[in-house]
Amino acid sequence: MIWDRWVFRLVAAACATASAVAPARACTSILVSRGASRDGSVMVTYSADAPFMPKLLRVAGGKWPAGSTVEVKAWEDDEVRGTIPQAERTYTVVGLMNENQVSLVETTTGGRSELVDPKGKLDYDALMMLVLQRAKTAREAIGLVDSLCREHGYSSSGESFSIADKNEVWLMELIGKGPGTKGIVWVAARVPDGCITAHANMSRITTFPMNDPENWLHSPDVIQFAADRGYYRTDSGKPFSFRDAYHPDQSASARRACAGRVWSVYRRSTPSANFSDAWFRGEEGSEDYPLFIKPDRPLELADVMGLMRDHYEGTPYDMTKGVDAGPFGSPLRARDLKFKVDGKDYMWERPISTQQAGFVVVNQMRANLPDAVGGVSWFTPDEASTSCFTPLYCSIDALPASYVSGDYGKFSWDSAWWVTNLVSNLTYDRWSRVFPDVKKAQAEREGALLKMQPVVEETATKLAADDPTLTRAFLTNYSVSTAYAVFRRWRELAEAILTKHVDAYQKDDRGEAQAPGYSPEWLRKVVAGESGARLKLPANVGGADH
Repeated sequence: MIWDRWVFRLVAAACATASAVAPARACTSILVSRGASRDGSVMVTYSADAPFMPKLLRVAGGKWPAGSTVEVKAWEDDEVRGTIPQAERTYTVVGLMNENQVSLVETTTGGRSELVDPKGKLDYDALMMLVLQRAKTAREAIGLVDSLCREHGYSSSGESFSIADKNEVWLMELIGKGPGTKGIVWVAARVPDGCITAHANMSRITTFPMNDPENWLHSPDVIQFAADRGYYRTDSGKPFSFRDAYHPDQSASARRACAGRVWSVYRRSTPSANFSDAWFRGEEGSEDYPLFIKPDRPLELADVMGLMRDHYEGTPYDMTKGVDAGPFGSPLRARDLKFKVDGKDYMWERPISTQQAGFVVVNQMRANLPDAVGGVSWFTPDEASTSCFTPLYCSIDALPASYVSGDYGKFSWDSAWWVTNLVSNLTYDRWSRVFPDVKKAQAEREGALLKMQPVVEETATKLAADDPTLTRAFLTNYSVSTAYAVFRRWRELAEAILTKHVDAYQKDDRGEAQAPGYSPEWLRKVVAGESGARLKLPANVGGADH
């Protein structure tokens, strides 16, 4: 099989570890059912948070002769883990969505390390790609995850998958069976219509019904395997909990790093519920957040994009506030999350929008449109808060050049990833001064794209009835040209930021450099500390400010 350009070359074990406290690799996903969205879209999001450069992916589908095989490759280094039989028919994949509007994204939960099988052929990223190439629906994708792992072995740690199509969205949690044993134990929950959920590197599913296949699916041995391994006692009188058996780490640090992101999605989507912060802050005896919630109002696409830009703004944990935000209210916190001072343990907040994100997607699937038109992946390299989403339809035949170029080891003005990172890094250190310009550019560009979307799709739908080839060409041209326009705007924005905010000055509307200095609040913190005595001037001292 010939693989097109790889996107999302995730570094080894990207998005891996349940606590997300040690390696800076973790991810966030939001799942939105049809009834929970304003326009009937199913949506899933994915922030792939690791220090790496993604490159946009398109894998062409096709029909294959009997006896064909396909290489199983790691995304990050093209290491071939082996070969497996090829499917008779595969589907084209753009990003993490196929031509049938099936999407599959993930966050890594880790779980019990003894259940990792290093010799399994399929790690989670290879598994995701194989499933996307073969699945017509979300339910079929769940079955393929199970059957492929049973046949070829699974080598990664525990995962939470968001699996969606144009009609429904599922949360699937899975983990291997240990060295030398093929297959996985797993459970999958259909998000009820009108509800949403989220996961962020911590298992979410606890107890579940065993006889509701319309809404809950599971491996036949999900309980027995746990009992055989001593993870669950069938005579305990307690109902079986998938998380308690296979992902027992619910420590305070894990909850701070992971459950806080779920809390922030929930508190913003359903403020009327007044969700407590107790569980995410690690308080003993506190209750976890419900698996599903109904938002106060149906979510629009722009709302979901906004959720991926969260730094706990407006809460006691607002990362743009406090001395740790610096003089300009920056949400940037250098890794690692945990640190020690004088022998005591501390931890930075871990937001949804984080500087180490390699890319972010909001995948949108719609049943009221032809598949070629209904499936669109809103993609941006880098993190969501300082970048701009651009639409890539699942039927496109080509990719925007700037989104497939570049190298992590060298800056390039021709790479969308590098240009987007340049904007974010110019923004972090002077957030309160620079971010308003970034937010304005973001709102203008995304606002225009969202207004254009129904017009573009009306034309594409009319074409689809008569000429699918012309439909693909039309949407390819729109996706590529739009991405280029976003890339060009962000390159101009980087230049404008540097020009306006040079050497700690800020140019006014006439282009004249002004010295805005620091806020009174920040200056009070400076002089109240150990620097105060050194900085203080004697009384009644005049003279020029040189």
